[in-house]
Amino acid sequence: MSDFVTLKNNTDFRRLYNRGISITNPALVIYYSKNRAGICRIGITTSKKIGNAVERNHSRRLLKEAFRSICPQVKPQYDIVIVARSKTKYMKSTRLAEIMLGIFEVQNMLETESEA
Repeated sequence: MSDFVTLKNNTDFRRLYNRGISITNPALVIYYSKNRAGICRIGITTSKKIGNAVERNHSRRLLKEAFRSICPQVKPQYDIVIVARSKTKYMKSTRLAEIMLGIFEVQNMLETESEA
């Protein structure tokens, strides 16, 4: 899988916040649950605690690029919401990708060689 679909509906975000599994890190929070669509769907959120609009957009771009680099390794059956935290804007996308990869590996969300 080389690409992902973005979550846009508020109902999808609320469903993940209420029923999804959450993992926290000083740089980000990830909510996820399995879906029936068979594709990976992702949503990225930033709050005003991050800073002004420029800083929030920068954080979203960093998270999107970090996820794009590891997307082929993620199993294509998850809905994922990534919430930026205050440290996100100071990190590089490669470091954020390492953090996401570590979290996804612990949660068994990555494809193994036999599954690919």
